[in-house]
Amino acid sequence: MEKLAKFKALGLSDSTLKALKKKGFEEPTPIQEKVIPLFLKGECDIIGQAQTGTGKTTAFGAPIIEKIPEKSGKVQAIVLTPTRELAIQVSEELNSLKGDKKLHIVPIYGGQSMTQQLRVLKSGVDIVVGTPGRVIDHLERKSLNLEDIMYFVLDEADEMLNMGFIDDIKEILKATGPHKRMLFFSATMPKAILGIVKKYMKNYEHIAIEKEEIVAELTEQIYFEVQENDKFEALCRIIDIEDEFYGLIFCRTKTDTGQLAQKLGDRGYSADALHGDLSQNEREKILNKFRKQKINILVATDVAARGIDIMDLTHVINYALPQDPESYVHRIGRTGRAGKQGTAITFVTSNEYRRLTYIKKTSKSEMKKGKLPEIKDVIKAKRTRIKAELDSTIKMEEYGDCLEMSEKLLNEYPAEKILAALLKYAFKEQFDESMYAEISSSSYVDRKGKTRLFIAMGKVDGMTPDKLSEFIQEETGDSELKIRDAEIFPHFSFVTVPFAQAEALLEIFKNRMRGRKPFVELAQKSKGRSSKSTGDSRGGTRSDSRSGSRSTGYTRNTRSTKRKDSSY
Repeated sequence: MEKLAKFKALGLSDSTLKALKKKGFEEPTPIQEKVIPLFLKGECDIIGQAQTGTGKTTAFGAPIIEKIPEKSGKVQAIVLTPTRELAIQVSEELNSLKGDKKLHIVPIYGGQSMTQQLRVLKSGVDIVVGTPGRVIDHLERKSLNLEDIMYFVLDEADEMLNMGFIDDIKEILKATGPHKRMLFFSATMPKAILGIVKKYMKNYEHIAIEKEEIVAELTEQIYFEVQENDKFEALCRIIDIEDEFYGLIFCRTKTDTGQLAQKLGDRGYSADALHGDLSQNEREKILNKFRKQKINILVATDVAARGIDIMDLTHVINYALPQDPESYVHRIGRTGRAGKQGTAITFVTSNEYRRLTYIKKTSKSEMKKGKLPEIKDVIKAKRTRIKAELDSTIKMEEYGDCLEMSEKLLNEYPAEKILAALLKYAFKEQFDESMYAEISSSSYVDRKGKTRLFIAMGKVDGMTPDKLSEFIQEETGDSELKIRDAEIFPHFSFVTVPFAQAEALLEIFKNRMRGRKPFVELAQKSKGRSSKSTGDSRGGTRSDSRSGSRSTGYTRNTRSTKRKDSSY
């Protein structure tokens, strides 16, 4: 445990130290160094202010696992996260920290089977990691009881605010008992979050870690627009067109890393996965193979990749878009070292553009849009590389026993046929275009089609067609976006935008509500004659019943009027 001496000094038990060692940790990060001892020794609530990627999950996770007893039969801690991806990530991290301690830690989020969640919660859970919408669903169903929790953790509090979850957080807090410790973690501390702090925290310590300037240098940065199901094919083309590929590929979850590494191996690449289920010995074996370039592709999550310090990487690929600018810069910082140029490639789907724009702006990244290589270009690159290798072998004149065999063949066949036969024998699979699948043309954003959206802002919010246009441009990060046919009513508006921007807006606002209704949703052309609505969103044509506005001929997408599991 010599390497973990600083962690031990924080007051952690041998069981937790053993789990940290298995994960490859050696020294605590600044936020861990300050939060862990304060948590273990004190009784106060804690506000931890530090940028993402600084080890906040371990900062609150390790001491919570130390404190709560095994098999209590009730939920003892809840961790709220803004997204399902983060809920999965935090849950995996906590499970990897519990070591031999018998604790049941589960994520609950929209998009996951409600029946399965109900069954798991009924069986008894110690720590719940959840998104606000789904947690409220379970509170309303009485399938989740938070009255006796010991710890309430709010992760990425500022992002919770940005996504419109403040009211949900307050509602969840009302369902908790008075005897709990609260821990809020956030990169920034906006007024709305401070308002909750002052209302619900009586005695707290505010720990702030100085934010590092995040700048990406010495790395060529390219992004590719792809559909989710085309990512693997795009990855293979990128690897194969390069003269040299020695890279780290980032996925969102440990399951994704294993599946991707398996698919790469099945395709003939030298790849392995790094994830939290590996023992320290297994982890070191894989890293040693990668350092010695016995494998040239390593697939990992952000958590598993912590502590990797490998020089001379040619590529870092964001197979899954990172959650924030800090994670992005931390990932791509592993290439472009020692003054050498590296390449960072990011795959982005059409509904991730706003996050990509935010990452570009905040990280000051000069990220360029790339065009995926055609199959014929990949085959051409392979032929060029093989010719170069043959040229080098001929110049070196190191033929070994092959020269004698060559002379015998030349006595029997023309030289060009011998060479063609050898090339086919050795490289036929590499020249086979059928090894690659076609990427659908719709992988690129359809910028031609249009769709109609309902937006829950109107004249009472100061909206005009120009202001609505500015609002949409700001939210999507597309200052060139042109909107059409804006109709502004007292309490809502309709607008026509391109498909890609519509998808982006729906993604941006999928968790944001106005009251209990979605803030942005698809409008549907109403059937039959228009009529004024009675105010029931399930009814006919959408209209503002309070003002007696004329009918628009459009309705809201009534499938969105109920809380949707996949939105939380």
